[in-house]
Amino acid sequence: MAGRDITEGRATRAIAVDVGVVATQSIWQNTDIAYDTALGGMPFIYSISDQRPYIRQTAPYRKEQFDNQTEPGEQSLTGWWIRSQSSFHDGAGITFYDPALITGESTYQFKDSRGVNVWNKGEVTLLKNTSNAHYTTHPLDDNGRAFQSARSIKWSNTDGVLLLDGYDVDKIAADGTLTDFIDYNAGTDDKVFAICDDGTTAFWVTNDTGPSGKLEVNKKALTGTSSTTATPMFTVNGVTVTNATMEYIKDRIVMGANNKIYEFSTSASTTPTAVYTHSDADHIFTSITASGTAIYVSGFSGIQSSIYKFVLTASTGSMPSLTTAITAAEMPAGEKIYKIAYYLGYMLIGTSKGIRVATVDDNGSILYGPLMVETDQPCYDFAFRDRFAWCATGVAGEAGVIRIDLGNDLGGLRFAYANDLWLDNGVTGYNTTACAFAGETDRLVFATTAVNRGTITNKQLTSDVATLTTATAHGLTTGDSIWVEGVDATFNGKYTVTSATTTTFSYAKVATNVASTAVSSATALVNETGTINIESNSTLMTDGYIQTGYIRYNTLEPKNFKRLIGRGEFTYGSMTLETVDAEGTEYDLVTYDATVGPVEVTTSQPTGSQEYLGYKFILYRDGTTNTLGPTFKGYQAKATIATPRQRVIKFPVFCYDVETDKYNVMVGYDGRAKDRIAQLETIEQNGDIVTWQDLQTGESRQVVIEQITFTRQTPPDRGFSGYGGILDIIIRTV
Repeated sequence: MAGRDITEGRATRAIAVDVGVVATQSIWQNTDIAYDTALGGMPFIYSISDQRPYIRQTAPYRKEQFDNQTEPGEQSLTGWWIRSQSSFHDGAGITFYDPALITGESTYQFKDSRGVNVWNKGEVTLLKNTSNAHYTTHPLDDNGRAFQSARSIKWSNTDGVLLLDGYDVDKIAADGTLTDFIDYNAGTDDKVFAICDDGTTAFWVTNDTGPSGKLEVNKKALTGTSSTTATPMFTVNGVTVTNATMEYIKDRIVMGANNKIYEFSTSASTTPTAVYTHSDADHIFTSITASGTAIYVSGFSGIQSSIYKFVLTASTGSMPSLTTAITAAEMPAGEKIYKIAYYLGYMLIGTSKGIRVATVDDNGSILYGPLMVETDQPCYDFAFRDRFAWCATGVAGEAGVIRIDLGNDLGGLRFAYANDLWLDNGVTGYNTTACAFAGETDRLVFATTAVNRGTITNKQLTSDVATLTTATAHGLTTGDSIWVEGVDATFNGKYTVTSATTTTFSYAKVATNVASTAVSSATALVNETGTINIESNSTLMTDGYIQTGYIRYNTLEPKNFKRLIGRGEFTYGSMTLETVDAEGTEYDLVTYDATVGPVEVTTSQPTGSQEYLGYKFILYRDGTTNTLGPTFKGYQAKATIATPRQRVIKFPVFCYDVETDKYNVMVGYDGRAKDRIAQLETIEQNGDIVTWQDLQTGESRQVVIEQITFTRQTPPDRGFSGYGGILDIIIRTV
């Protein structure tokens, strides 16, 4: 060649190379050469023929794989992404149901439930219903402690519980029958601060009614009633009880009264000497339990809470006695311990934050785990049967209990748990404070605290209508059950509100008219009553539900959730299937019953692709027989990936030193083909994303180079010369 014109480029570089090889994100713009395509800013002329066609197809988006999941059948080889669950006995507490990411073998967990029994492997059924047996009158005290406690007892062949509620202690039989056991008068007597029993006799601590107001411990046979005279055991002069806990344990009674710990026998008649006195006079002891070698007492001062250990030491021929207290465990600041209980080798710890479980070694040392359940209210009490522990924690703000399976350790002192019995009345704001089984039965009794509605500053009785005035807004409405105390005999007691204004409320009271009179707001109170609730012997809850963890198939890619089927037995009652989106919105799908069996349904809502989706299964009791309901055994969900499909495009282009476009315009220089091949191979090797342009159609896509094949050939005609051949390029859109 004698020389080069502008279309051939400079002496060392062609125009195409000048534009195309510097930046892989470059865009090519045709000028005087009619190129057909460009890749990374490098233009080419198509070499399309019958032997070398232009091909574009969908890129493979699914790889062949074998099934190595814990639950078989989850790996799909035919298009569907499948997620199934055949049991729920690992309890609640997960947000996402990705079995591969759940610690250990806990692939049978779920997000939430209410009113259902999940503890029989492979099935979910409705729990027993509850009925209101009585009412409670006392709210929490200023330290957050409850004035309710419950104990399993049996008297005269009657199964029931011994329920403490402030001034009153009642025996509640399994059938709901109430027998007054202690009936102190508010405003005259002091409260029962704590009570325990040894199976035949109850022991309690109060302040005597004399002018000294000293600590007094009494006892009475469990067969007695409020008319049975109690036997005073001893008094402690100079000590007025403001807070107490006591427990019959290891053939003795251990009592924490104010900041002192006492130990005495069930036959004691003289004042015992305190075995331990806390250095803080305002320290509050809350609960007592024992393991094989030690007795433990919990308590708190301010925001600091601890468990104290008393090791038993024996003298020859005498009962082992308590040693000096040893601090066995301390809670994080701000977490108060309200209840401790030892069972099956574990110590359960109920705190202001929730529930912890601790191990106890042979020498009585405690190692407690993390908060296993964080609850809306403090955990105030525990009850035990078989491998389970029931916890007085409330259920989602309403009255109820949580059940823990101590036989299913999920690791790190975390056990399977789920919501259990609850009071389905839609009323919130009440703390569940006590729980116990009715004697030898398996029927649970749980109690809620009353709610303080304010102090009373004025009273008036006119035409058999009592009207009381409060210092502030009380929040009472017509129909509320209330407990009035500390006013006088004419006004005290349980009533139903007949009318209410912002600061006054009225109720019917047959008595002599009493003029408007100011009262002491320090002692005159109105409390909205709580409840005592007994598990039914056979009647089921009207409904209950279980909600799965959100399913995302272990990826954040969007999915099309399309199919769902539930398995079970629906001869009695029914079950509704719902989808739950990321915002918690629920969509009904289908209801199974005796006429509509388990069928696979299309999940058309929520519309569009979702990153994740949950499923909710609502069980309903049979409409005819209230002891029968459905059995839910598991589900299977199907989805497809919603990620936009990628395209694989294969096309041939010329790559010669000198080329001619369709208008016979020539371009090139010696070595141009090798430069272009080298640049493409560099882009391919780096795996970089480049811009591909089809200059004939105007299409432009971001791609990666999958494969480059160069076939050296003789120039096809006089318009092509020098070194070169055909480049077969395979690209994949991204």
